[in-house]
Amino acid sequence: MAAAVYVGDGKVAVQDVPAPAPGPGEVLVEVAECGICGSDLHMVFDRYATPGAILGHEWSGIVAAAPGDSAWAPGDRVVGTSSPGCGRCRPCRRGRPSVCLNRPAPDFSGYRGAFCQYKTVAADGLLRIPDSLPTRVAALAEPMAITLHAVRLADVHAEDRVLVTGAGPVGLLLVAVLRSRGISDITVSEPSAVRRQQALAVGAARVVAPDTLEPPPMALPVAEPYAVAFECSGHAGALEAALGQLDYAGTLVVVGTGFEPPRVNQNRMIIFELEMIGAYNYDDEGFGPAVHLLDEGHLPFDALIEPSNGPLGDVMVSMERLARGEIPSKVMVQPSLVAP
Repeated sequence: MAAAVYVGDGKVAVQDVPAPAPGPGEVLVEVAECGICGSDLHMVFDRYATPGAILGHEWSGIVAAAPGDSAWAPGDRVVGTSSPGCGRCRPCRRGRPSVCLNRPAPDFSGYRGAFCQYKTVAADGLLRIPDSLPTRVAALAEPMAITLHAVRLADVHAEDRVLVTGAGPVGLLLVAVLRSRGISDITVSEPSAVRRQQALAVGAARVVAPDTLEPPPMALPVAEPYAVAFECSGHAGALEAALGQLDYAGTLVVVGTGFEPPRVNQNRMIIFELEMIGAYNYDDEGFGPAVHLLDEGHLPFDALIEPSNGPLGDVMVSMERLARGEIPSKVMVQPSLVAP
């Protein structure tokens, strides 16, 4: 089968690789669409992936083969759902299995994602796509589940002023979800002009360039502070700026991944009693609520997803354009476009 494979030195190339064979309790899935995630960019451009790895984890697909005793049949449309935690440790008991203490550490040395034509999945690791939900929209289930988790952790309310730093695909999805929850006073800080316009299209009340944010006064809030901020860019400077924009008892939720550590003003955090929390993966309900929200059809999908799917051969150039901020929305890769 064809796959977009990390070949080292910050590069991805299409290669012919052996198609996987399902083992006991597994289902063979033909990948329909797979979104390019910000973590995929880090794995490639920061060279964290191991040569030979197939990235891509935001996927939807169609069952190609299933064991006779399985609940699945060829032709079923599915997404891969999250793996539950142990159910016993402290995070699991608090409804946060994404950081289960008994979950094995991630291993990217032999990662086999969905930038390929076929993948095997445990039969109990699938969730059926409703008939009314398009397959390419269903591929947003994974980032949507992450977004819902971040919003829950923030405990954001309709009357809150909200700041979102970074209007890439995750930031745009977060704005759309906030609007769906009745939160309308949303400001988006983003350096890219095209992404600022896209933020308005998905529901932001206003957009600003990062360098126009008011520098925080010493021991005082800015003139128009925010109750909640979501940092979605992964840039250290954006996190530092977001903290400075918070009001008393404000909350910063860190969503975007980055590798340059920010400088945190601990005195401001103390005086303002600020809270900063990371949002990693999903709630204990997994992908179910995400699929349900997507199926309601109220979100601006035309602005959240790029209009055309790309073939595997476009993965590298799309990653480069996403990293430069030239593409505002989610890029969907369609592996079948390279099929003979």
